Amino acid sequence: MAYDAPDFEPVREACVHIVDDPTGLSERARDLLARTGWRKPESAARLATDFLRVRDRTGRLIPAPMKLVIRREAFAARFGGLQYAVRRSVALPGMDREFQRLWDFDLGGWMRRDVRGWHFDFIGERVSSPVAYAVHTDGRVGVTHGGLFLEIATSVYHLIESHAVLDQVASWQPWHEYAAGSDRMALVDHLAAQLDGLTEVAEASGPCARWLLGENVAIHEVLSYSSDVPRTRQLAVWARGQDGIGQIRAALA
Repeated sequence: MAYDAPDFEPVREACVHIVDDPTGLSERARDLLARTGWRKPESAARLATDFLRVRDRTGRLIPAPMKLVIRREAFAARFGGLQYAVRRSVALPGMDREFQRLWDFDLGGWMRRDVRGWHFDFIGERVSSPVAYAVHTDGRVGVTHGGLFLEIATSVYHLIESHAVLDQVASWQPWHEYAAGSDRMALVDHLAAQLDGLTEVAEASGPCARWLLGENVAIHEVLSYSSDVPRTRQLAVWARGQDGIGQIRAALA
């Protein structure tokens, strides 16, 4: 069944911050915010979107359109200042490694027009990165290299839900026993078909990212961020203990 993420647009004055009211999030995501999340006070220096002028597609300065005003201010009311930490385990040459990254939902200062509306930036993952994180006025979350908006999640809620699953499987073992030259995507499709109890996490999945989760196996598929070449599927697989390792080996055999 498809998961319809809640919206945060309709009445910005009525928006309660996600830390105080996690309505719309799963128990898994609520647990992530309860354990690692907090809210920074909003800077008094931030100028409300109502008073900003932005450049349209021709480069002309215009007053911020109402759709952008409502969506950006609602984001600030619902998620502004939110910070939380996400654990992740990855397979590196000769070792597995678990690390933690901070996500920050403070608003940035730019807004851009595209063919589907407007998008505005927020800090996102606190790492050195060539991309900027942005929210579109249609609700999607994405990244941009300074040009195209590339969707990574269908909503802010989907993004948080995906982080919650990633954090949940951080103590599991990343899977890296692939045969040389193997088609990893075909292997994942095979695993998804063969393993009993492996189901899609609807609230954390969408057109650009998908989580398949079982009691002992997890699969994450995402589209690459590249704006220069067609986006390609990338994947990560985790096994929980020897039961998970055994399940994967048996399915691949």
